[in-house]
Amino acid sequence: MINLEGKIIVKLKRSKFGGNSEIRTGMIMLSPFLILFFVFTILPILSSIVLSFTTYDMIAAPKFNGFANYIKMFSADDMFPKVLRNTLVLAIITGPIGYILSFLLAWMINELNRGMRTVLSFLFYAPALSTNVYFIWQVLFSGDSYGYINSALLSLGFISEPIQWFKDANYVMVIVIVVQLWMSMGISFLANISGLQNVNPEMYEAGCIDGIRNRWAELWYITLPSMKSILLFGAVMQIQSSFSIGSVVTALAGFPSVNYSVDTLVTMLMDVGTSRYEMGYASAMSVFLFALMAVTRVVVGKLVDSIGK
Repeated sequence: MINLEGKIIVKLKRSKFGGNSEIRTGMIMLSPFLILFFVFTILPILSSIVLSFTTYDMIAAPKFNGFANYIKMFSADDMFPKVLRNTLVLAIITGPIGYILSFLLAWMINELNRGMRTVLSFLFYAPALSTNVYFIWQVLFSGDSYGYINSALLSLGFISEPIQWFKDANYVMVIVIVVQLWMSMGISFLANISGLQNVNPEMYEAGCIDGIRNRWAELWYITLPSMKSILLFGAVMQIQSSFSIGSVVTALAGFPSVNYSVDTLVTMLMDVGTSRYEMGYASAMSVFLFALMAVTRVVVGKLVDSIGK
């Protein structure tokens, strides 16, 4: 009888805190995702780290060369400092501005009625859904007189001949920044709308009782702390978007761009890996870019944690 009661108690405890059978069931349910995550995420990262210490041309077997790829990156490659500077400029400008704009737009649209909020949310998210979205900007900034911007400026008498927007280093960086900002706010904007919708309304009533009297204090002490997880998700997506700018540059300015004025680590990485087949060097650049994004993620995470304090 005592043993039977003891077994019942053990079973109750396991059922309460998660028994071995439940753990096994959970692991079985998660195993397809874990396998795919390892194969398509963890394994490529580990492979890049290993290959970054080798010379590999995708034909012969990789040969270990120590830190030669990293030394070449920082001391022997004249193009690397240029693309690194462009990458940092684009990330520093488009990252924070896109992140702040996406939240402010979501915050303002959240105050509208449901129908208007749905329509505007779709319009702001639409660029993230479009595939040939660059075509719009190519037509707008076409270098001949048929481009909408050139046509308007010629008609108004501001210019006497068409401007080659994508061939002039004075304009191409600004255009890329505008296009990237236009495209990058979609996911963060949608996440912020969702987070704002899920803030407990009772928190605002409690804040009013505690002495909060304006919307900015309400935003800092109630709204933002209540959606920290959403803010962190949006920040991570914005970091990924701003540091991995590549397709925008090649679609608008080509590769290489004029005087390498807007080429980034991603465009250089694609050229080194897919055109020159220097996979070891390309892997070293990808590892460096990953480390850069990881450090930025840690810094941004600490900033998000400080909200409301």
